[in-house]
Amino acid sequence: MQALDAILSATPATDPWPARRQRTDELASRYPHAADILRLYRALLDPMTEAFHATPSPLAAPSVPSPLVAPSVPSPLVGEGQGGGFELPAFAVQHVLPGIIDATIEAGPPVLRDGVIALFASANLEDLMRRWLADDSLTPVETYLARASLSPLLEASAQPFSPPVDPFHCAACGGLPQLSYHALSGEALVSGPRYLLCSRCSHSWIFSRMTCASCGESNGTRLPIYQEAERFPHARVDGCATCRRYLLTFDLRRDSRAVPIVDELACLPLDLYARDQGLTKIAPNLMGN
Repeated sequence: MQALDAILSATPATDPWPARRQRTDELASRYPHAADILRLYRALLDPMTEAFHATPSPLAAPSVPSPLVAPSVPSPLVGEGQGGGFELPAFAVQHVLPGIIDATIEAGPPVLRDGVIALFASANLEDLMRRWLADDSLTPVETYLARASLSPLLEASAQPFSPPVDPFHCAACGGLPQLSYHALSGEALVSGPRYLLCSRCSHSWIFSRMTCASCGESNGTRLPIYQEAERFPHARVDGCATCRRYLLTFDLRRDSRAVPIVDELACLPLDLYARDQGLTKIAPNLMGN
């Protein structure tokens, strides 16, 4: 559990999975439009939780270079895999992937189920995991399987570097931000700091409030905000007219029970609206939205 200490200082507990499970159940009953997505995510939480707690230590690196981490930084995801650790892609395929496939077959939509079965029968799965870690181009089904299998392992092993490569990438694995959120500050009328949450390992880092998390634009007139306050009072789209990117931002002061990585799955209408405005998400979530 020591590896978890570096994940997120604002995390209320060292084990994030019970809160995710509880929030998934809560939102599935609140938002019928997201019931199918949340049902699949709920099924995935069991094998992902098991993977998180079963992650060996130390984490050995896959023997592939990654463009996500500066060569001068000793990333736990990139290197020679020496020192008696384990090989991450092989471990994911042997110990995590079977549970992910079972959960997908049980709760996923037919197209995804068929795609997962076909991929399992024909693909070089360890190579698939390596390609995802190296940020290679993958099909949606390949990305889904690799991310669901590897992300809990990366989350359990997240160790931020000092200094980070740049403020737009995760200091633990080099991933792009999936979303942002304002943490609780302890004062009723004051928002807490803004964090970005990594799309690969769920590590969080502090980021400037009125700044695009993709290109660094800080001119407020170039940073449109879209919100559907009645249905999602704690969520909004933070867009950028300069790079045409966006992400969803969650204000925990407006809903202290929110778990941003779960709530984002329920906010598909905001994603659809952002796309209608010609914006592209910086990094899609696990379900591809």
